[in-house]
Amino acid sequence: MAESEPVTLPVQAGEKRGCSEDKEEEQTPSKKAKIESDQDNGGSPNQDEEELKEEASDEEEDGETFADMMKHGLTEMDVGILKYVSDHEGFSGILKERYSDFVVHEINKQGKIVHLDDLSIPADDQEVSVTEELPKESEVLTEEQKKQLSELQLFSNKEGSVFIEVVDDTKEKRTLVHKAIKTQFPGLETKTEEKEGRKFIVAYHAAGKKALAEVKSTAAPRKHFWPKNRGSFCHFALYKENKDTMDAINVLSKFLRVRPNMFSYMGTKDKRAITVQEIAVLKITAERLAHLNNCLMNLKLGNFCYKKHPLKLGELQGNHFTVVIRNISGTVEQVDQAMTSLRQTGFINYYGMQRFGTTAVSTQQVGRAILKNDWKEVVDLILKPRPGAEKEFLVRCREEWAKTQDPEAALKKLPNKRCVEGQLLRGLSMYGKKNIVTAFGLIPRNNRLMYIHSYQSVVWNTMVSRRIEAFGLKAVEGDLVLRGTTAHVLSAEEAESHSIHDIVMPLPGFDVIYPSHHIGAGYRELLSADGLDINNMRHKVKDYSLAGAYRRVIIRPTDVSWEVIRYDDPRISLVHSDFEKLENKPPPVFNKEGKYRALKMEFSLPPSTYATMAIREVLKLDTSIKKQTQLNTVWFN
Repeated sequence: MAESEPVTLPVQAGEKRGCSEDKEEEQTPSKKAKIESDQDNGGSPNQDEEELKEEASDEEEDGETFADMMKHGLTEMDVGILKYVSDHEGFSGILKERYSDFVVHEINKQGKIVHLDDLSIPADDQEVSVTEELPKESEVLTEEQKKQLSELQLFSNKEGSVFIEVVDDTKEKRTLVHKAIKTQFPGLETKTEEKEGRKFIVAYHAAGKKALAEVKSTAAPRKHFWPKNRGSFCHFALYKENKDTMDAINVLSKFLRVRPNMFSYMGTKDKRAITVQEIAVLKITAERLAHLNNCLMNLKLGNFCYKKHPLKLGELQGNHFTVVIRNISGTVEQVDQAMTSLRQTGFINYYGMQRFGTTAVSTQQVGRAILKNDWKEVVDLILKPRPGAEKEFLVRCREEWAKTQDPEAALKKLPNKRCVEGQLLRGLSMYGKKNIVTAFGLIPRNNRLMYIHSYQSVVWNTMVSRRIEAFGLKAVEGDLVLRGTTAHVLSAEEAESHSIHDIVMPLPGFDVIYPSHHIGAGYRELLSADGLDINNMRHKVKDYSLAGAYRRVIIRPTDVSWEVIRYDDPRISLVHSDFEKLENKPPPVFNKEGKYRALKMEFSLPPSTYATMAIREVLKLDTSIKKQTQLNTVWFN
C-alpha cells in the first residue's frame, strides 16, 4: 500500500501493555509517469488470518526457533540494498527490542497527525429510541444472566449460547432485552426463538462458527435506524498494539457481525509496533464502536465522527514515526552527526526487507517465475520444503507435497486453509495440476501481485545502488526527473540545475522510460539474466502485466528530532503512548545515570517509503531480520 511501512523485526521477550483488552529509449524527452501506489507493502503473503482467540492473545514466536529460522533468511545484500549517502561513522543498537519502541501515527489527507485522544461519542449519536416508561437497560437483565453473558463474551465457550425467557412478552420488552445484551456485551448477537409456546431471546457469540451458520439460516438481522442527515460512514482513530491492521479489522468485523469489507482505510500499519490510524466503517454507530472498548485486547477506538465518504488506499500524506533504538554504542557526537545528516541529506529510498518475506524462499523468486510464465516453478517455490524452522503443520504439509504431489493429502496437513499454501493447494485440488494459473487465482489478488511487485523492487534497489556507485549524490546527464506527471531525461545543461533529490528511477514495466546513461542499459541486462525481455513486460495474464512506475532515489524526512536517553530496566517502555495519556498515566522517567543508553528519534515520511531504511542510514547496520536476530540474541544472552 502506498504508505510508510516499517519492517517487522524480531524480539526475544514478550511484552504486555496498554489496552485491557516498453522499450528502452536513449533520448526520449518525456514519458507519462505512473504515480507509485504499491498496495502490497504490508507484510508477507504467508501471513495467516488468525482465529479470534489467537488474535486476542498474540503470543510471541519462540526466540530460539525464530533465531534458527532466520539463519536461512535474507540479508540486505540479497535484495540490492548496498549503499549509504552519509559519511558519518555508524554505531550499533537494537531496533524493536520491544514493540512499544516503534510508534507510528498516520498523517491524514489534510496533513494532520492522527492521534487517539478522545473516547467520547458524538452528540448526534442516537440509536432507535425506546419508550421512556420502560425500565433502564441495566435493570432488564438479572445478575445471573449477566454472569452467564459475561462468560460467553470472554470466549469461555465460543460455540455456546445463553437462553433468556421473556415472561412479560411484548415487542417493546424484547427490543429492550436485545439492546441491553448488545450494549452491555459487545461481541454477542441475539435472536428470538419460540419453544413449547414460550419465547426466548438467545444470545450467542458473533465469532462462533456454529452460531454464524445458524444465524445465516434465519431471517436477516434487524436494520438499525440511521438519521438521513448523518454521514453514512463513522470515521474513528484505531489505536493498536502488536497487531496487524487486517487482523484488527477482522476482530472488529467479528464483534460487530459485519463483513471486513465494510471497513476502509488509507494504508496498513506494521504489526510489531504501536500504531494509530484512521478507519471508516459503513453505518455502524459510534456508540456500538465505543462499547467494543470494554472487551478488546490491544485495540482502542476513539475520535469518532460521521462523514459522507469512506477512506481510500493511498489517500494519506504519510506517517510520523517515534522510534527507540536501545543499547546504542555511539557517542553523543556520533548520534548528532548521523541525525543531522538524515535531516539535511536524507537516505536512499530503498524498498525495505519487509517487501521480500522472511523465509529461505523469497517473494521475488516467485515473482520472477510468474513473469517468466513458469507456473511449475511457482508451485514448487511456494510448496516445496525449505530450510529453517517453520510451524510444524507447514513442515508436514510441504513434506506431504514433496512425497505425493497430492494437493488433497497436503491440504489435510493444514489446520488453517487460509494461508497462501492452503489456498494454492485448494486451487490445485479443484482445477488440477494442469490448470495452475486458475488454481493460483484462488490466492487473493493483492497477495498474488505482491510477488511480482517484490521482483520489481529488487530490480529497483539493485539499479539504484549501481546509480549511486556510478555517479554519487549529484544529478547527471541521462538521469530522470518528473515534470508534473511525465518523466524527462536530463541534458548535461539541465543536470547542473537539479539535485539528487529531484532524481527518480523507474520500476521496470511497459509504460516507463529508462535513464539514457549506462544504468538504463543495466536494466535490460539484469532482466535478460533473469530470462525476461524488458521490451515485453505485458503478460499473457493481464493481472501480471507490469506497467512500471517512478520512485525518488533520495528521501529527506521532515519533522526530524532526537535525544539520547538513559535507562536501567530493559523491560520498561520509553515512549508515552496515546493510550497511556488517555489513562492519565505518567510519562516515562529517565535516569540520567542509567546503565543503558537509547536513541529516541522522531521523523515524518511520505507514502511508500520505509522507516527502517532511514534508521539503517543512521546506524549503518543491516536491518534484515537475520542480522537483527543475531544482534538481539547476543544482547539478550
